[in-house]
Amino acid sequence: MSTRPGIDAAHENIDWIDATVDIDWDELSELYRAAPLGDKPPQLLKTVFANSMFTTFAYSGGRLIGAGRALADGIDCAYIADVAVHPEHQGHGLGAAIINRLVTAASGHKKIILYANPGTESFYAKLGFLPMNTAMAIWHDPAAALESGVLRQFSDGRT
Repeated sequence: MSTRPGIDAAHENIDWIDATVDIDWDELSELYRAAPLGDKPPQLLKTVFANSMFTTFAYSGGRLIGAGRALADGIDCAYIADVAVHPEHQGHGLGAAIINRLVTAASGHKKIILYANPGTESFYAKLGFLPMNTAMAIWHDPAAALESGVLRQFSDGRT
């Protein structure tokens, strides 16, 4: 058991697991629904976490309360993704602790990136992330991403 700076007294008894062995993928899927970060089926989560260089899972009293992962190539780039915290544990530093664990694990990379949902930028700025001027993406559902504010059109109307 270990704790990370920034976690309040409510989260002093966190058990951290940084491997995907013995993860209950149904429990992880339920965490994403509760967070709420959408419907991520257990088999999809098993695949994406297995293909990630760094993973971390937070447990309290044997219950999964937080998780995250980072895709990485070992040298140049790491991408933090799928950070989720159960609603009962949000606002107490657990999300920051998950990000910090992943950043520490990926610290040898030239760049560590993540994408932030609109309105969450200040949270990530407090953790040392800066906005990128040139980030671009191809989205599976660009209309939904435009509507949510994750993507924006070019000033001339191109998408």
